[in-house]
Amino acid sequence: MYRSEFYVYDQDRPLPVCIRNYTKADFDQLIEIQSECFPPPFPEELWWNKEQLTNHVTHFPEGALCVEINGELAGSLTGLCVEFDPNHSSHTWEEITDYGYIRNHDPIGNTLYIVDISVRPKYRKLGLGKLLMQAMYHVVIEKGYDRLLGGGRMPGYHKAADKMTPEQYLTAIINGETKDPVISFLLRCGRVPLGIAENYLDDEESHNNAVLMEWKNPFK
Repeated sequence: MYRSEFYVYDQDRPLPVCIRNYTKADFDQLIEIQSECFPPPFPEELWWNKEQLTNHVTHFPEGALCVEINGELAGSLTGLCVEFDPNHSSHTWEEITDYGYIRNHDPIGNTLYIVDISVRPKYRKLGLGKLLMQAMYHVVIEKGYDRLLGGGRMPGYHKAADKMTPEQYLTAIINGETKDPVISFLLRCGRVPLGIAENYLDDEESHNNAVLMEWKNPFK
């Protein structure tokens, strides 16, 4: 199981941080984090429920990570293992994550697929999301998977949708012409775009689009 303890800096003040696997004792805080991270118009029914969280810690506990600061959960990152063929990459979030229930987790799959990453707004300037992602890269290497993969929301796209296609919006981000709260963050984490996934998730801000983004295991 995963546990890493270290410090992050809040301006000039070091804070003790622990990244570890989450358990049933964390469920209430995990649901609270979802409500803070995905307020309306994001659909409330897409927040975690306790049945989903139970499946996460039962089917693939190695892919259920949280970050804790002074006894409070500050964020979480959840994944499952799937068999992914880059030549047939079309899918929706519901299809590949089993609607977040991960009953389709494949213990012998080749890809660690990210179901969700969430960090409480008050902790977002501490770099915790990137640290969680790096922790999941450790899982990819330890398990010998080919890659880490996931669909990144495009929450800034609705502001530009009347002027550019999703593909053009992604190109503008990569060229440094615009920034997106999620896609720019994932680029800073080392993820590489594979393309646009249409109708990926019921997400008004993204116009239901996402960017499939990969991190390849450098030891494969």
